[in-house]
Amino acid sequence: MSWLGWSTPPFLKRSLRGLVFVLAVLPLVAACATAPGTGRTIFTGGLSEQGEADLGRQEHPKVMAQFGGAYEDPALNAYVSSVGNLLVQTSELPDLKFTFTILDSPVVNAFALPGGYVYVTRGLLALAENEAEMAGVLAHEIGHVTARHSAERYGQTMAANVAGLGLGVLLGGPAAQAGGTLGALLVRSYSREQEFEADMLGGRYLGRARYDTGAMAGFLSQLQAHARLEAELAGQPEKADAFNIMQTHPRTADRINRALAQAGANVVDDPIVAQDIYFDKIDGMPYGDKPEEGFIRGRSFAHPILKFAFEVPEGFRLYNQAQRVLALSGDRKAAIQFDRGPKDYRGSMTDYLTRSWGARTQLTGVEAITVNGLEAATGQVANARNGDLRLLAIRYDATTIYRFIFQSASERTASLNRPFRETTYSFRKLSDGEAAALKPHRVRIYQVKAGDTPTSIAARMPFAEAKLKRFLVLNGFEENVTLRVGQRVKIISE
Repeated sequence: MSWLGWSTPPFLKRSLRGLVFVLAVLPLVAACATAPGTGRTIFTGGLSEQGEADLGRQEHPKVMAQFGGAYEDPALNAYVSSVGNLLVQTSELPDLKFTFTILDSPVVNAFALPGGYVYVTRGLLALAENEAEMAGVLAHEIGHVTARHSAERYGQTMAANVAGLGLGVLLGGPAAQAGGTLGALLVRSYSREQEFEADMLGGRYLGRARYDTGAMAGFLSQLQAHARLEAELAGQPEKADAFNIMQTHPRTADRINRALAQAGANVVDDPIVAQDIYFDKIDGMPYGDKPEEGFIRGRSFAHPILKFAFEVPEGFRLYNQAQRVLALSGDRKAAIQFDRGPKDYRGSMTDYLTRSWGARTQLTGVEAITVNGLEAATGQVANARNGDLRLLAIRYDATTIYRFIFQSASERTASLNRPFRETTYSFRKLSDGEAAALKPHRVRIYQVKAGDTPTSIAARMPFAEAKLKRFLVLNGFEENVTLRVGQRVKIISE
């Protein structure tokens, strides 16, 4: 644009662009702080320690809602908090009030929010072998807090946004958008350097608290074995990384050992391991899904609260997800999805199929059926893009409709016709007695007896497949392990 008809000279355009960029960057250059844990100067984008605490307090309820809330066991929560607070006292922020929470989730995970909010799932507690391993997880997450990694990620976001602004000034709007996208990628997970720092600090805190610092690398191996097993059970052994929390925590045993060496935390005289204490604390803890989410038992899914059950065909594996239950065939050429429909639909089930749920599709062969005394309707989706689709709606009661979607590759449809029908007619209400008899699986501590072998002990566990592998991974054992009479091991029982 010209001023008084004169065009702006090129050198002045460059100067103005540079000035805008410098003015944008200057306030952020001052937004630096020293991380208490590392002593390193980090760019925080102006996020203060109080701001971190406020952010953690704001996000805490969201975490609780997303991960199924807190596991309500006062004794176990007090135990985890006592170990966590002991570690905090050895840190550079002994006066910061940390909040340690066991999340009521079977997923193996641990993470921290800014401001001292640290979370471990009961799935992770079930996998850990002793107090030292649990302490290693807590110490690592405390390290993220004392290193102010959340503030540093916030600063990286701010810097990326400013870089985007500068690019926008220099090169135009699209470049600014690209800069913003780059910023999002930079902070998607902790960097290797940040994970290294958290391991170094975690090792420091473990050593100061007299724990076995080698437990950090040892538990990492167990996490990796668990991820491989989960991938195998899902029929996707090549995708073990997708089942591993290390996917967002880029760490290796070698890197952890180097971090421990740098922290001077390699050797602790007479270190605390405390397996017996730990086993006593987790004995009886629920394992897997909780009653509010329903239970997978082999090929059956049963819900003790909502009082229904159904069974999927042989060769299918069930997955219990937040808003649905999914079953996949081993060859991934067929799937069944189950969920709950909207409340208070007053019409017939055929009307629900054609006028509501399937209103935007072309349905063929719609028919009313009865499933174990319940009104239902089914219909085929014409010209489905992904193979063949069949919809099924079942009225459970006056306000509840349950739905199935049966999907199959075209070449599999004929062979699955009968198995899918059997799944349809397997859906039924549970009696009060049947619902009350459904109990969660639990972690139990078993003492090895004369004549016991890994295979014979694993046979006690209530799983339809991979009993021995589950037992070995649960206990951190190699395949050739030799058990001692009197040794305590973890099993899963009903």
